[in-house]
Amino acid sequence: MDEPSSAGAEIVVVGSVNLDLVVRVETLPHAGETVLATGYHEFVGGKGGNQAVAAARLGRRVAFVGHVGTDQAASTVRSALADEGVDVTLLTPVDGPTGRAFVQVDDEAENQIIVVGGANGALSEADVAAAAPLLTGSPVVVAQLEVPLEAVVAAGRRTSGVFVLNPAPAQELPRELLALVDVLVVNEGEFEVVTGAPVSEEALTSSSLPERVVVTLGGRGALVRDGASVLSVGAPRVEVVDTTGAGDTFVGALAAALARDVPYADAVRWAVGAASLSTQALGATSGMPSAAEVDRLMSTSGS
Repeated sequence: MDEPSSAGAEIVVVGSVNLDLVVRVETLPHAGETVLATGYHEFVGGKGGNQAVAAARLGRRVAFVGHVGTDQAASTVRSALADEGVDVTLLTPVDGPTGRAFVQVDDEAENQIIVVGGANGALSEADVAAAAPLLTGSPVVVAQLEVPLEAVVAAGRRTSGVFVLNPAPAQELPRELLALVDVLVVNEGEFEVVTGAPVSEEALTSSSLPERVVVTLGGRGALVRDGASVLSVGAPRVEVVDTTGAGDTFVGALAAALARDVPYADAVRWAVGAASLSTQALGATSGMPSAAEVDRLMSTSGS
């Protein structure tokens, strides 16, 4: 399909895109152990790519800022995102390989993931500066940490709307970056790395964190900070096949809801529902739902 125009983008994703190589196994191997696969698939992934697809599939106009390599995977990745309706005008090639992720998923839906950054590591402040009109004109900008930190900081500086940061892979964040974040989205492990403390109401409402923080809890839902208050949001029950893309679905869905001016707590509830639905299929993007599917789940679950 033709690449859509970036004009009027509701969400801009600044981040990584990979080709995911997904192996299904009965049990995850221990160190030194060889196991036989029960299935193999290839999907377009990367945290940025996943989040962009999630938001686009939920009906939002999404543009992407990032890099692919000069290999065959680059064409596969660009075409897959464009087919989802994501504007890939600023997803540009650089010398070297497109990013890869090697994913193992067992019969209990647990996974292990190794990421090779490839072209994602070349994203620079200059690339972000070239996207400045897009960033300043979009209601929501989303970033992660699979690209260089200086590019993420540059994106935050140029965002006029809501800046959503998913600091994964987790690391301690500079104060300069935290000061730019409107909504911080982390899982329990990432929260401890970012803050140096386990999840608690006291740690969640620390003055060093943004006013709005979401800690995703997998099948238990999410904890939500909104200023001085903390809210617990439960997750609807679904049959889980693969949790690989649930966190990215949550971020994309939260961005989609915020772009529609949905109140913050309600946006989190809706995103929890979308993430729950995404776990019902193998692969990071295969189970990502439409807005109608999320609405139907929320109405039948009483959320």
